[in-house]
Amino acid sequence: MVETIKFVNNMIDVKKQKMLPILGVVIVLLIAGIYMSQKGGMALGGSISPAQAKTKAETFVRDTLLGGKTQFTISDVTEEAGLYKMSITLEGGGEPIDSYMSKDGKTFFPQGMNIEKMTAEAGGVAGEDSAAAPVAQVSKKSDKPVVELFVMSHCPYGTQIEKGILPVAKALAGKIDFQVKFVDYAMHEKKEIDEQIRQYCINKEQAPKFIPYLECFLKAGDNAACLKEQGVDEKKLAACVTNTDKQFKISESYNNKDSWGSQFPPFAIHQAENTKYGVQGSPTLVINGEQVESGRDSASLAKVVCGAFTDGKAPKECSNTFASATPAPGFGTGTQAAGSASAGAQCN
Repeated sequence: MVETIKFVNNMIDVKKQKMLPILGVVIVLLIAGIYMSQKGGMALGGSISPAQAKTKAETFVRDTLLGGKTQFTISDVTEEAGLYKMSITLEGGGEPIDSYMSKDGKTFFPQGMNIEKMTAEAGGVAGEDSAAAPVAQVSKKSDKPVVELFVMSHCPYGTQIEKGILPVAKALAGKIDFQVKFVDYAMHEKKEIDEQIRQYCINKEQAPKFIPYLECFLKAGDNAACLKEQGVDEKKLAACVTNTDKQFKISESYNNKDSWGSQFPPFAIHQAENTKYGVQGSPTLVINGEQVESGRDSASLAKVVCGAFTDGKAPKECSNTFASATPAPGFGTGTQAAGSASAGAQCN
């Protein structure tokens, strides 16, 4: 049991502290899976069908692992690496847990780990197309740093860093090239896809209103009120949304689940940049072409952005006093307690 807990903690460190609401269940599933594999191993008998695997997993998770106390759903039962792969989502949301069952239905594996992806994230040997591990300080300096922030519009950790970086972007307006971009898949249903197209179009065609709109949106997620408050030309916006949707085949891809390639719909507007930088979740901060680690408070973000200027070229605004309190995840104007587990969390 002790070794299992240590393993889970190590896993959390490597994954950069993914959403904690599912942690307790992940631990339970992990312990149960290790116990089952130690007891019997994987049998080589006949295979059960995907539907039978789903039914068996539902019964096992509900009655044995969760004791009937927590509601959940199991979806997307597919074959992968000689096993049945399925997604378990707990009531109340949170990220699905990808779990596996042997084809004979006798062994349940609580979580699979993508060796190549996790090796790259941990800074190990990566393929030639993989991005380097994020750095704490920008090594590539420039007179006008390019600051690209990749988020999902409804990811609580994406909105968290947006609230931290917008004061910096406003103070350094014209001195940096600040760009909000989107991860190439959407985890938070159709509302996220619609909002991301909306933000892309406002930024593209009504740029002076983009940051004010985003500041408003981050308070409560009320896009309709913010469009009116900031005087966005909604007719012009609607035309851009329609054209952008068609150009990148966003709704077409959303409606054709067979084309997804994963359990989440693709969002292709910034797909090339996602591939170039190896973006794997929201938020991902890229400055002058390299992934950068930073706190999510304005002071920390200002420090890392100002550190990207060519030596001696940082503008006087870099001496401004920026807030050191970290914004709370999600929508709203609050701050989080020091040492909160969401400090480095991502939606991925």
